[in-house]
Amino acid sequence: MSETADFTEWREVVEILRRAVNEERDRELLSLLLTPDERETLLGRVNIVNELLKGDLSQRQISQMLGVGVATITRGSNELKNQSKDTKQWLDSLLSGYRAPEGDS
Repeated sequence: MSETADFTEWREVVEILRRAVNEERDRELLSLLLTPDERETLLGRVNIVNELLKGDLSQRQISQMLGVGVATITRGSNELKNQSKDTKQWLDSLLSGYRAPEGDS
């Protein structure tokens, strides 16, 4: 019996997730690893990044729309500011493929 954890680095988790995606079992893995509350939180984070990238709403408006604190939006904004222009463009492109067309709600 090992007295240390087998997985100690974030990159290992990412690689496990990558493998699950390649095997088309990512939904199963994420459902197993994340509680329903954590999945909701992750959904909220995706929406925060999406709204920040769109740039149509203030942080306060995003906060009200998503029902989260302004501090949560600010943390997301600060994290986004730390990303390269290329990363932000990639994220915007990735998320825009899932956005509802204008006028659809």
